[in-house]
Amino acid sequence: MSVLTLPSLTESRATVLPAMREALDRLDPTSRALASYHLGWTDAEGRPREAPGGKAVRPALALLSAQAAGAPALVGVPGAVAVELVHNFSLLHDDLMDGDVERRHRPTVWALWGPASAILTGDALLTLATQVLLDAETPQAAAATRLLAEATQELMRGQVEDLAFERRDDVTAAECVAMAGGKTAALLRASAAIGAVLAGAPSPVVEGLSVFGWELGLAFQFVDDLLGIWGESSQTGKPVLNDLRSRKKSLPVTFAMRSGTAAGEELARWISADGEPTEADLRHAADLVVAAGGRDWAVSEAQRRMAVGEQALGGLGLAPPVHEALCALGRFVIGREF
Repeated sequence: MSVLTLPSLTESRATVLPAMREALDRLDPTSRALASYHLGWTDAEGRPREAPGGKAVRPALALLSAQAAGAPALVGVPGAVAVELVHNFSLLHDDLMDGDVERRHRPTVWALWGPASAILTGDALLTLATQVLLDAETPQAAAATRLLAEATQELMRGQVEDLAFERRDDVTAAECVAMAGGKTAALLRASAAIGAVLAGAPSPVVEGLSVFGWELGLAFQFVDDLLGIWGESSQTGKPVLNDLRSRKKSLPVTFAMRSGTAAGEELARWISADGEPTEADLRHAADLVVAAGGRDWAVSEAQRRMAVGEQALGGLGLAPPVHEALCALGRFVIGREF
């Protein structure tokens, strides 16, 4: 694949999918079967299905980052597989920690096979990601592995903070953004740089791509949190107002609670309350987030973060098709409807 043949999300999925399947063949039969189900490749009985899995933003970034370094996109395939494996490791554990029984309109792994199976399947994917990178046929394999390990450590830090926030009533918006940096942005930063690292790109290129991926990751989380309240079930795979149903201290909610407004104070009391909320309660809570400025702030921050990321790309002298493809991915992320 030449630098002029830029992968869309669909094309990048098609490029990476055979390598993903080859990687999963290295797992034990049970882990491979559960991972294949989680990825959307099979149904619960192991029968193949055609429905695609996730959006594959991270693999697309990895392929484009190799092209940004002037290498063929195929150089980034080991990185693309590795970041997607780490992402799905985190999703398997997330579903269990959050108690989510559905993902993409299907039962989650833990809901079907139990918590222990979900934990072990996630662990298998995490280990496999390291193996895939270390086996990459490039002198930069170790550097790429180190990059992904650091991102995974940051991801876990974000998850730890996210859980801790559930027990606190004094979480600030700044703390919530820092948590999102670990939970979401760290892996997107690695995704946007790992192909360039595998290609042996100079440090300024790797750093510029890293900044783009970090800002894209934060924009991604802002939009995800908006979708968690106002997103349609057909798009999110979860009920409308889902994050409020679990009284989650997401980015717009946290900002609203700390806004110093009457609506924010009422929302804070509601978030801290016990009991199962009614649909009317949920709609009122969503209205409070809007009234306290949480929704507008999250929209504005998503757009601002994306602008900062694009600015970081501007000084790298990338080939125009690569630059445009990276920016198009960013527009896709912040353009999802909520």
